[in-house]
Amino acid sequence: MRITGGIHRSRKLETPKGAAVRPTSDKVRQAVFNMLKSRDVLADAVVIDAFCGTGALGLEALSQGAMHCIFFDSNKSSVQLCKINVEALKETERSDVLFQDSTKLKMRSGDMPRADLVFLDPPYNKNLIPSAVQSLHDGDWLSDNAFFVMETDKNEKVASDIIHITDEKTYGDTKILLGFLKS
Repeated sequence: MRITGGIHRSRKLETPKGAAVRPTSDKVRQAVFNMLKSRDVLADAVVIDAFCGTGALGLEALSQGAMHCIFFDSNKSSVQLCKINVEALKETERSDVLFQDSTKLKMRSGDMPRADLVFLDPPYNKNLIPSAVQSLHDGDWLSDNAFFVMETDKNEKVASDIIHITDEKTYGDTKILLGFLKS
């Protein structure tokens, strides 16, 4: 797995052994970032990569113009793997890697910025996106104009009382949803 664009283009990322983590494919990641660029939501953004796994989505965002990324995962191995990738790309200054469950986040501390762009790529078919969105909202992690990129199984339904889904694209078995907070 490699970074697909920006300052770290073609840099290889460490990936997990086994099937416990399902990294977003290079092809899907490239399509997502093309969509983000066309919507002008990436440049200088503060990003949250929830359910970060390898950290590929957040690191891709940093490579392609984001200002800062906060990575969350509740799996210790994933947090360690993400830290390895952040350090390998020398992005520790612009990153925070936190061992936290994205569906049960603590309140954002005052020294942490609010996110403009949020990646939600949880384990498929577990209905974790609505509770993660609610947790991010309740914990004051989101800017008023936060934009969401959600990855699910192509057959998974996502419903949230506080997020408005604007676009949906399917790539093989993967569905990408784009949206923002309802006002």
